[in-house]
Formats: sequence, structure tokens, C-alpha cells
Amino acid sequence: MSELTNVARPYAKAAFDFAVEQNALAAWADMLFFAAEVVKNPVVAERLQSNSAADAQAAFFIQVCGEQLNSHGQNLIKVMAENQRLAALPAVLAGYLLLKAEYEKEATVDVVSATVLSSAQQDKLIAALSQRLARKVKLNCSVDPAVVGGMLIKAGDMVIDGSVRGKLDRLATALQS
Repeated sequence: MSELTNVARPYAKAAFDFAVEQNALAAWADMLFFAAEVVKNPVVAERLQSNSAADAQAAFFIQVCGEQLNSHGQNLIKVMAENQRLAALPAVLAGYLLLKAEYEKEATVDVVSATVLSSAQQDKLIAALSQRLARKVKLNCSVDPAVVGGMLIKAGDMVIDGSVRGKLDRLATALQS
């Protein structure tokens, strides 16, 4: 998968730079999402793995996508087809979304708690994390009874373990030392 990520990075960067220039970040995200989903279709994937000409692959792909791609999106598909890189579209989407989130100063934060968080608790958590991260925060909340109490917060490489389970684990480690 890391090979596809490396292959996809310049395409994602080019699409992102063009989208910023055209003030069309959301439109490009939608186009790339649709194209990535089309590539995941088994029939399309089989057709793209065939040894057909790049022009034929691009024409087929554009025909399948229909009006979901504008002329600039179609140009990206043609360039990727010429370089035999259409299979990397899901990785292009992932790279594009990372660049978009960084540009828009957004962070997606995973929160695991023992019980369902109320909307007031979520709002308070969003406000605190927004201030700490200096970004607009989106929460992905999940419930795990093993947390026992408190919550586990993950934002990128930052982890805040305020769970009772985490405190018990740290206590057990300290006692064993």
C-alpha cells in the first residue's frame, strides 16, 4: 500500500493545488471520491488491469463516471491512464483529503468513551480540543465498555488517555517496577 501512496502523492498534490487555485476544494473532493469508488468496482478494476490502450481505459473510465467528472477531472483521469496509475485513485483521494484538512485547519479526533457522550459533552470537548489544537475539530465518537470510565482521545499522533482503564494499566506498571 505504501507504494500506491508514493505513486499517488504527486497526483493528489496536483489536484489539491489546482482545486485551491480554482477555489473548488469540495468539488474536487467529490470527484475524487466518486472516481475512487468506481476503481473499487470489480468489473471496472478487471477492465483497468487488462492490457488495453491508455486512451481506451481513460475513455471507458470517463464514460462510467459520466457527469460526475468535470473537464479538469477528466484530464486528471487521462493523465493517470497514460501512466497506468488509475488503480491509485483511492490513495490519491486519501492524500487529497489530508492536504485539504491541513489547508482548512481541520482535525478529525477519535474519542472512545465508556458511555455515549451527550451533545453538551461533545460541544465542550470540541471547544477544548479546538483551542488546544488550533484547528476546527470533528469528533468520531465510539463507545467501548473496556474503557471503564473517562475517555481516550486520539488526534493524529497525539493521544490523551484519561480513561480509568489507562490509569489502572499505568498503576499496574508502576507497581511491577
